[in-house]
Amino acid sequence: MATLIRLMSLWLLVSVASMSWAVPLDVNFQAQVQTECSFTRYPSLCKKTLMESRDHPLHVISALVNKTVSETNLPRTYLQTMSSQLEIQDFQLAKSVTDYCEKLVRLSLKQLDRSLSALKESPRKNKNDIQTWLSAALTFQQSCKDSTAGVGNSQISRKMDYLTQLVSNPLALINRITGNNSKLKNNTRSRRLGEEIKDFPKWVSAKDRKLLQSSIIKANAVVAKDGTGNYRTISEAIKAASGGRFVIYVKAGVYKEKIHTNKDGITLIGDGKYSTVITGDDSVAGGSSMPGSATFTITGDGFIARDIGFENTAGPRGEQALALYIASDHSVLYRCSIAGYQDTLFAQALRQFYRECDIYGTIDFIFGNAAAIFQNCYVVLRRPREGAYNVILANGRTDPGQNTGFSLQNCRITASSDFSPVKHNYESYLGRPWKEYSRAVIMESSIDDAIHSRGWIEWPGERSYYKTLYFAEYMNTGPGAGTSKRVNWPGFHVIGAQEAVKFTVGNFIGGTSWLPSTGVTFISGLL
Repeated sequence: MATLIRLMSLWLLVSVASMSWAVPLDVNFQAQVQTECSFTRYPSLCKKTLMESRDHPLHVISALVNKTVSETNLPRTYLQTMSSQLEIQDFQLAKSVTDYCEKLVRLSLKQLDRSLSALKESPRKNKNDIQTWLSAALTFQQSCKDSTAGVGNSQISRKMDYLTQLVSNPLALINRITGNNSKLKNNTRSRRLGEEIKDFPKWVSAKDRKLLQSSIIKANAVVAKDGTGNYRTISEAIKAASGGRFVIYVKAGVYKEKIHTNKDGITLIGDGKYSTVITGDDSVAGGSSMPGSATFTITGDGFIARDIGFENTAGPRGEQALALYIASDHSVLYRCSIAGYQDTLFAQALRQFYRECDIYGTIDFIFGNAAAIFQNCYVVLRRPREGAYNVILANGRTDPGQNTGFSLQNCRITASSDFSPVKHNYESYLGRPWKEYSRAVIMESSIDDAIHSRGWIEWPGERSYYKTLYFAEYMNTGPGAGTSKRVNWPGFHVIGAQEAVKFTVGNFIGGTSWLPSTGVTFISGLL
């Protein structure tokens, strides 16, 4: 009898548990889902995701990110199978496209996973990090889609569209949370090289703190072409990096290498931006893919480069030819040269800071969708091929929720020595919108009269972007800085200090929390 009662009790328990999944969800939860999803760009997808997840109301954002992770975690054979549908006769080129997409999907997953961890700890405390990582996840997915444009395969394109919509929803909701440091700051204090560092971000280990605080360079490896170092090539030295901060001193010389690394904590220190140079000449015209043309590619976090040059010598007829491809969070380039023509610098994603760098190019020579600040840099226009024009910035922001964009502060925009005599025979522009929500700000900078009076130009074939982009100028000087004849687009603004401060080191990339640990000089606010 007792056994029968226990069996009946167990049956009732199972029945009730089963019924609980069948009955309508809590009315309050449904109302919350309706409300929360109304703030997203894709409310129907948001509601569908949350209703299927049956997660706790307090974990709405995590539920959305979890769904994105599961959908992004593609089988290894998925993209390789899709390669057969690409309209490319060259097998190696088709393989490079799918391999690139596979890497981008992995990078996207990395950002989603770290976002989930940060959400579990504290959405409010980690808001800026989560915004950055979700923005990057979306960027990597969009880059995969872009890589298949013109070569067929609508299936990959549709899959990436779906994933970007999934990421967009939690990004919209995390943006609504008031962070711990939501008040804008305009602390104009500079941090100088060698100054004592009192506060380090939590991701800097105790060992790295000692290394970064030292005024004496303690290299883990020395590279020299003449054999006087540990290695003759930079590639070999990077390969030897094990973990933590790994400092490589590269002696003066021209290093013809093609380098790709995903290692975290790499530091390259040269003998000067024009004395130690990493060079290559791959280009799209020469048969490479756009990302594959890069002389130096870094996707590991915490990359630091100082007193070193990156170069692509393919020339103006090489079409897209990258000198540097960087998707590294908390990355710093200090006193570096980055020289090329079209697409010189691919600042693809995450938080990046450039200080006292010289950047050369012709068209779209600073492009991508990082949250990047260029401070005290020379931005140098080169002579384009005949019939072409110059464009400096091409930002690829695709979602209004992304905390990305390019900000040039206290820079000098000028013509190169060979371009200067003929600069008025060509048109040169500050930027153009690569994507729908492109964002770029130029402030407190000197602008040469090589720049057209309109300042900005449309992206070919995309006449509607001017309504949704955000281009702004603030307190610039020089013969090309006048704004009276600038474009009259709804998205172009001549801004004041209250708006400009949003795009400073302290506010736009949260630099005061992590730049001191890198040893770079910087100004956190407006001049």
